[in-house]
Amino acid sequence: MSRAERAELAWVAMRSLVLDSNDRRRDVAEALGMSYIRVKALRRVAAGPTTIRDLAESLGTDAPYATIVVDDLEQRGLVERSVDARDRRRRIVTATAAGTAEAERAGQIMDAPPPALVELPAADLAALERIVTGLLPPSAVPRPASDPGRPPGAPSTSPPRGAARSGTARSRAR
Repeated sequence: MSRAERAELAWVAMRSLVLDSNDRRRDVAEALGMSYIRVKALRRVAAGPTTIRDLAESLGTDAPYATIVVDDLEQRGLVERSVDARDRRRRIVTATAAGTAEAERAGQIMDAPPPALVELPAADLAALERIVTGLLPPSAVPRPASDPGRPPGAPSTSPPRGAARSGTARSRAR
């Protein structure tokens, strides 16, 4: 078997392990009573205040859809909006205490490893962690699902206002 064939088999097995056999998205959506995109948005906002535009970018969607998601989270009492003191045209979305608690609950569900993983011998777990961490791009910092986005106060990764946007984020969401 070639190296490429082995890599493909390993990739298919990892994808199946995470997305097919142990997909926590459905579990967390059911536990919180909302769609997974709303859970993901709530967790991102709970990580630190953000603008609708930055939230949309981190969700891989467009601002109008992110606004719909934020509207729903706001109606549930999980987030609130305020005017950006630096640019009154922009709104800052912040998690409420209830929103932060729900985001933490979501993180606990997402972080729970499947029983088969927990039952692996310690040496196998250490090797698996080393291998998977080694596959991450250098810019990626390993963090649990309870830490979904860039740290609060980190600079925005959005292009400056008026800069050309590729539309890639919108096409990924479709």
